[in-house]
Amino acid sequence: MQTKGIDQMLSQLRAAADIAAGKPASADAASATGGADFQQILDGALKGVSGAQNEAQEMAKSFSAGDPNVNLQDVMVNLQKANLSFQQMVQVRNKLVTAYQEIMNMQV
Repeated sequence: MQTKGIDQMLSQLRAAADIAAGKPASADAASATGGADFQQILDGALKGVSGAQNEAQEMAKSFSAGDPNVNLQDVMVNLQKANLSFQQMVQVRNKLVTAYQEIMNMQV
């Protein structure tokens, strides 16, 4: 049974509760939550989307060039995966822009 994910989620919830209660965020809170920051996660996601698109394009080029090791079904599935991952990233971007606009419109 994998309890690491549950323990990590609990530590993240505790850290969020501490911040919401007005307690200062400690350095060990970041290490308790896994140490990954938002920029690293977003960068990894962008690289994953880019990699999926590049792989799908290369597979499509190989198929159109007549490579016998590449079949049409795999090409279509990879193109759809790349398209879906791109659409998902666009939706994340839209949510980030909306959140940024809401923050900027807040009264201080």
